Amino acid sequence: MNKKSLQGHRTPQNKEQVKISEPAEVSVGFKAILSSLQHMRSFMDMPDALRASLKMNQKGGFDCPGCAWPDPDDERSSIGEYCENGIKALAEEATKKKIDAKFFGKHSIEELQKWTDYELGKSGRLTEPMYLAEGGKHYESISWETAFSKIATTLNQLSSPDEAIFYTSGRTSNEAAFLYQLLVRAYGTNNMPDCSNMCHESSGVGLSETVGIGKGSVTLQDIHESELLIIMGQNPGTNHPRMLNALEKCKENGGKIIAVNPLVEAGLIRYKNPQRVGKMLGKGTHLTDLYLPVRINGDVAFLKAVMCLLLRWEEERGGVVDMEFIEEYTDGYEDFSKAIREADFEQCVLESGLEREAITQAAEWIAAKEKIIICWAMGLTQHVNGVDNIKEIVNLLLLRGAIGKPGAGTCPVRGHSNVQGDRTMGVWEAPKPAFLDKLEEIFSINAPREHGLAVVPAIKAMHAKQASFFMGMGGNFLSATPDTDYTAEALQNCDLTVQVSTKLNRSHLVTGKEALILPCLGRTEIDVQKSGYQFVTVENSMGIVHSSKGVLEPASSMLKSEVSIVCSLAQQLLDTPKIEWQAFSDNYDKIRDAIAKSVPGFTDYNNKVRIPEGFYLPNGARDRQFKTATGKARFSITSLPENELPKEDYIMMTIRSHDQYNTTIYGNDDRYRGIHNGRRVVLMNEQDMREEGWTKGEHVNVSSNYQGKKRLVEDFVIVPYRIPSRCVAMYFPEANPLVPIDLFARESHTPASKKIIVSIDKIIV
Repeated sequence: MNKKSLQGHRTPQNKEQVKISEPAEVSVGFKAILSSLQHMRSFMDMPDALRASLKMNQKGGFDCPGCAWPDPDDERSSIGEYCENGIKALAEEATKKKIDAKFFGKHSIEELQKWTDYELGKSGRLTEPMYLAEGGKHYESISWETAFSKIATTLNQLSSPDEAIFYTSGRTSNEAAFLYQLLVRAYGTNNMPDCSNMCHESSGVGLSETVGIGKGSVTLQDIHESELLIIMGQNPGTNHPRMLNALEKCKENGGKIIAVNPLVEAGLIRYKNPQRVGKMLGKGTHLTDLYLPVRINGDVAFLKAVMCLLLRWEEERGGVVDMEFIEEYTDGYEDFSKAIREADFEQCVLESGLEREAITQAAEWIAAKEKIIICWAMGLTQHVNGVDNIKEIVNLLLLRGAIGKPGAGTCPVRGHSNVQGDRTMGVWEAPKPAFLDKLEEIFSINAPREHGLAVVPAIKAMHAKQASFFMGMGGNFLSATPDTDYTAEALQNCDLTVQVSTKLNRSHLVTGKEALILPCLGRTEIDVQKSGYQFVTVENSMGIVHSSKGVLEPASSMLKSEVSIVCSLAQQLLDTPKIEWQAFSDNYDKIRDAIAKSVPGFTDYNNKVRIPEGFYLPNGARDRQFKTATGKARFSITSLPENELPKEDYIMMTIRSHDQYNTTIYGNDDRYRGIHNGRRVVLMNEQDMREEGWTKGEHVNVSSNYQGKKRLVEDFVIVPYRIPSRCVAMYFPEANPLVPIDLFARESHTPASKKIIVSIDKIIV
């Protein structure tokens, strides 16, 4: 594209007509098995598919390249320790189709921009380094050596290291992430935005301020033992399907589940476990005992209403608030409780969008149960008040003494499989001084101290031409980020953009003046270096670090591992005699030895990670050792969000389809929601449709108007759905052009993609 136009940066329309049916009431089951087999048969060689599937998420095997849900510590299913979307992720990475120079010679950038994200992803594995010259219409082959030289030359010509942006996706291993951040800091900047900035950054900020660690406090066993699970702003049936096994075990152990979510989702209604024949042939397991269809961004109002009742009942009958825990382990209770008592209960009920009786029922269960876990995902974090949402969750758990004991605690459910590990390894734009001190001591570098740029500020810097180099270690930056038009312009302002990737995506088609694609090994592939076969490590959503070792032959002999790519670039770019880049590339044990010296909790790393199930990292909140400024867990005072809505407008939230993981599109169907052959849809309340005179399948345009700037997406289809009045939902990345670059969470800078005020207009033919 190269500054020619902004054509092709948005996902084009699928040419098939959207078909709408009734949403499903049951998740997984036979349809999930058939879907998995279809993907394996269609995109992989079946012997490879079977061999890989039996090693995925198994001890001594490889970690699923999809979500970060933990594996059982003990025995794992011999049938298959994976889900439908895990198989889809496997098929994407281990596809038998290949992309080489001939492919790019045949297909120009302009042509590829017209392909849908599904078509791009299914075109095959990238197999050799590619280069797009300034003004070029086609990518061409380039040697690895020349590619690294071009990157190093560009970086050395910048007037300041802070003019470079180094992005990281959650797929990157611990070893590659540690070396990547070491390279970037040795180069001289902390400009390390990562995918955490766009998803659970609000969780990290809120939890760090209140309980002293930016991670969840529970284990998988805690989920099984919990008496009450509260699932908020999360759709596990699509985004974390293996979580359904844990929910089923909780139910069978007598636990109850409350689901707080604007959309009614099949994955929270009933589950047919494919590993249990009786469940498959029968009705499955009914999961949610109380479904609360909260208004979009009504979560704080709901939580405040519940706590109003709990404090009222404490005064009336006692035994509701765990005062023993509060007095020993917390501070700020007096001010917090005063603020809750002064809150307008009726206003909280109104703002939540829920019935008073439903809130009362939830509060009664919370008051009666001792072991309470609250799980959440991006439905809570991607709001202007995203950090407050997390703080309010912590308030409720502290009130009941439900942190730091079996079956209770905080559970932010992370997305990509090593997004949490990347942050642990130091991929962060705001590093702690103690970590930088260690890097300087061990590696004799001058680590920069000024905080760098997170995702949103990085986009703004590129747009303002204050940064002119972008490198993405995995991911699909353009499609994942907000305000697609603005982000495309920002990337085009760069002199050079570099993507380390396994598959083709839209970020390869919207580039700086020059562009490089560096193809890397996938999680499934055998990695052989000078010292022999290598494995990498990852950290899951519950703080367990374990090994991952590929089992399939690489898609091409020209692929390099992410570790090798980082080390090769460092050798071209840096003069760091105390850092043995070549030794790191030759033997990953040496990287882990360096991590053990640098990162708390990783002492004796190489030995501990060779334990088949891995090891748990220290977690203060799990042990009631709250590493806050006061040494205690902290109550917070938050305000009700401002949710005023013009009468003619709607609140829009972005969501994923079931045939999708992050920006990877596996297909154009959403089986659970009854949507087929299309993604440009608007899920809408049926009463709202009747009042507007709209019908199912009608085509509309959707626009947002923020701070005087109108953003528009065209030709979307109305789909009736169970969602609160004046609320609508749309898939991302198709809806990302509506998300303003300047609308983000206070403190965390997470894009506020879950609450966008939009107008919907009929298409006049």
